[in-house]
Amino acid sequence: MKLRKFDIGSWHDKYYKFLLLIPLTLILLSLFSLGIFYSQHGDFMYKDISLTGGTSVTLQGSFDAEALQKELSPMLEDLVVREVYDLVTKEKKAIILETTLDINRTKTVLEDYFGHPLTEENSSFEYTGSSLGKSFFKQLILAVIYAFTFMGLVVFFLFAKQRKVKFFLTLCAILPPLLFFVFKVLTLNQAILFSLVVLFFTIGVYLKYNIPSFAVIISAFADILMTLALVDFLGIKMSSAGIIAFLMLIGYSVDTDILLTNRVLRGEGSLNERLFSSFKTGMTMTATSFVAFLVALLVVSSFSDILSKIFTILVIGLGFDVINTWITNVGLLKWYFGRKNEN
Repeated sequence: MKLRKFDIGSWHDKYYKFLLLIPLTLILLSLFSLGIFYSQHGDFMYKDISLTGGTSVTLQGSFDAEALQKELSPMLEDLVVREVYDLVTKEKKAIILETTLDINRTKTVLEDYFGHPLTEENSSFEYTGSSLGKSFFKQLILAVIYAFTFMGLVVFFLFAKQRKVKFFLTLCAILPPLLFFVFKVLTLNQAILFSLVVLFFTIGVYLKYNIPSFAVIISAFADILMTLALVDFLGIKMSSAGIIAFLMLIGYSVDTDILLTNRVLRGEGSLNERLFSSFKTGMTMTATSFVAFLVALLVVSSFSDILSKIFTILVIGLGFDVINTWITNVGLLKWYFGRKNEN
């Protein structure tokens, strides 16, 4: 008896709508997780002192991090203790303590604990005011909103045909930053709210006029949403570097989505042939970046908390990007072409 050769294209044509349940479930779980997190903590993420305000102390020498964490926690609010190692010798070089207290109170507590003065020779102190940290966090959030808005605009310009709509969306996209940065008629909170309204309006336009553009935006948004939910679950405190990593993740996630959409809309061959061709190229790109970030994470994890957070977020995000590009985006594109051919 001759076995029939498995036809992955036919299989995908039959089950791609069911596969969409995978990212949909992950999105709903992420939203549920973030909702629970917000009800417990009053925010959507853990924040370190660069975003909340507080004091960071670097102490030169070898210390027992667990003992310091246990003994100093009752005296230093929201204490976080991290060890710093030499990259080559793996020798412990210093320890970093972070707390929400101000410098004077923190220095007094530490000098009483160690029994000697802390000077520039054996320590260093850095302080971020709470108002400055909160303002900086809002500015980073505004940057993320702008990134999504202009990313969506670029995608719409590439794949949509409506010139008048493109011109109108361009005006909508540049209006919030003009009013905030140039004319300075909006406060930071007003700029965030206005930019969010513009972002959701443009997404609605993409949904009406160009489904492929909408699919790219939804896939990128799902990457950010799922990554943030997992970062919260792992208990990672978000810093300014972490927000920047999310901005980088937007670029990496859209990269493969645009490759996919461009080949599907403008390539040659059947739809499944174009999908498979873009899959081979896109997965090569993602796998290369994933391995590079994973190796970098292993290298820097012992001596740089900032770089560790950046590469951890990128590794997690690229993992989710595989799902959202090759299941979410592919499924929406195939669904779109199916309905288009029916009409």
